[in-house]
Amino acid sequence: MWFSIARPALGRRSRGGFDVPFLAILLLLLCFGLIMLFSAGYAVALYRRGDAYVYIRPQLLFAALGVAAMYAASLVDYHIWHRLAWPLLGVSLALLTVVLFMPEYNGCKRWIVIPGLGTLQPSEIAKFSVVLVFSHLISLNHDRMKRFSVGVLPFALILGVVAALMLLEPHLSGTLLILGIGAVLMFVGGTGLQWFGIAGAVGAGGIAAALVLLPDLVPYAADRLSSWLDPFADPLGDGHQTIQSLYAIASGGTVGLGLGNSRQKYLYVPEPQNDFIFSILCEELGFVGAALVVALFLLLFLRGMRIALHARDKFGALLVVGFVSQVIMQAVLNIAVVTNTIPNTGISLPFFSSGGTSLLMLLGEMGIVLSVSRQADAG
Repeated sequence: MWFSIARPALGRRSRGGFDVPFLAILLLLLCFGLIMLFSAGYAVALYRRGDAYVYIRPQLLFAALGVAAMYAASLVDYHIWHRLAWPLLGVSLALLTVVLFMPEYNGCKRWIVIPGLGTLQPSEIAKFSVVLVFSHLISLNHDRMKRFSVGVLPFALILGVVAALMLLEPHLSGTLLILGIGAVLMFVGGTGLQWFGIAGAVGAGGIAAALVLLPDLVPYAADRLSSWLDPFADPLGDGHQTIQSLYAIASGGTVGLGLGNSRQKYLYVPEPQNDFIFSILCEELGFVGAALVVALFLLLFLRGMRIALHARDKFGALLVVGFVSQVIMQAVLNIAVVTNTIPNTGISLPFFSSGGTSLLMLLGEMGIVLSVSRQADAG
């Protein structure tokens, strides 16, 4: 499947300029996220580290670096990523291997500790490299994507290796996200629909095999599932995080308690600055604030798809689809977890949750989207 690449005038953008509406939505999300991170995280930061600014200070630094990276990426011809796709995939696979030898945190090995600099999360680089490689391969072989040897096999091999390494951490949410990104790009790129049905059956078999070959996943996954079905069965254990999140959302009501006035962030919600920041947002800003965040992500998606439709070539369109879909799928998964719609998968909210690697990579990716929009308008 492919969409037509027509390029009518894009209205408010000047010829050769960035997509201004996309950039404006992006900066609104970034500023909103920084404000909410400080509000949600200062109490737990003061308790854990004795410094209320311990989360917001590095986030501001990475936000500044990310905006600089976004601007630089937007000025570079995005076709350069054709040459860098495979090398970056190799780097990401090496980092996913190295992280398995790092110390555990909360039962997982997801971060590489860099003395004096902080931590690096290889899964964020893996998401980036998968989008690059898939876009590279599909754009070169778009007219042969119906064939199994071209439209399925190479992508399945790449996803299989990446997923296996991430499951060893274990990082179920990241694995699901990367598989979802890959599936979206293959679908848009023209892979035959029958292969998706077969992939679903193979995926179910793969999960069963993983549970047998990786026994550590069994209690990990089983605990997450049972706490999702009935969090109140273990209110001081596995269900604690979900229960406190739901309390925060419920207490927010329509307009919330006011920015900075959350009660649940005072050591009730365990990770208010990270995976469960959306619940604090709901408590402080209510349904109105939550709806605003959802609306901003929706606008980012719609504007991103508009850029993809007007891209100069298939490679540019695929890059935009991959990067924007990543942001939206991650946001949907996070909000679904926070509201207990799906089991807790430990996934962050883009542009809001604490995490320098994630923010830097996201902004860099958005710079590539802006590069595609700039060249489409100029062409």
